[in-house]
Amino acid sequence: MQNFKKIFLAAAVTLAFSAGAMAETLKMGIEAAYPPFNNKDASGNVVGFDKEIGDALCAKMKVDCTVVTSDWDGIIPALNAKKFDFLISSMSITDERKQAVDFTDPYYSNKLQFIAKKDVDFKTDKASLQGKVIGAQRATLAGTWMEDHMEGVEVKLYDTQENAYLDLTSGRLDGILADKYVNYEWLKSDAGRPYEFKGDPVEESDKIGIAVRKGDTLRAKLNLALKEIVEDGTYKKINDKYFPFSIY
Repeated sequence: MQNFKKIFLAAAVTLAFSAGAMAETLKMGIEAAYPPFNNKDASGNVVGFDKEIGDALCAKMKVDCTVVTSDWDGIIPALNAKKFDFLISSMSITDERKQAVDFTDPYYSNKLQFIAKKDVDFKTDKASLQGKVIGAQRATLAGTWMEDHMEGVEVKLYDTQENAYLDLTSGRLDGILADKYVNYEWLKSDAGRPYEFKGDPVEESDKIGIAVRKGDTLRAKLNLALKEIVEDGTYKKINDKYFPFSIY
């Protein structure tokens, strides 16, 4: 009888532990203002490429995940303040950011490219851009690139990419530098149709990663899950829903 009780108790503890593990919930941080990667639908639900990749990773890790939105300017401090567990919001992996957070392997590759009106002669070298006003989102690779490479060009930085597009269509900007795939999506919209890509991409080595707090073992779990969704075709299904080409 004693042995039976011990076996029963051990089984109960194992069951409780398993149930607890399965019940783990992680919070993923997303800006929700950067279509098609992350934004909100008409019902206020967070949607987009980042959200679907995040959901697929959580399914592989066998954990429930919820979304916590954050303004872009404060999104890394929010992660480090433990408002969410990982940040999947189309964030470029940079040396400066590596000082504050750890990144997973890249989950897609990005390019930076200018857009401007179709009927305007718009050259993208520094001399040709003198006297023009170029928009970019604040605290992004595009904004940093403009400040580092286009000395003397007037640059306006915006809290969201959508606000930059609004100023472009209202005539307050001559052009925008942004992620190619975000521009690609916007150029298909009614507002974006009078505009087009200008010149070649100015940056083609931008790698996008998932951020976690420094030293967090969640990084290794996310990397393994990312590898699995690439190998089993889940990544490709999500990719093909948004783009007619691979961005991995």
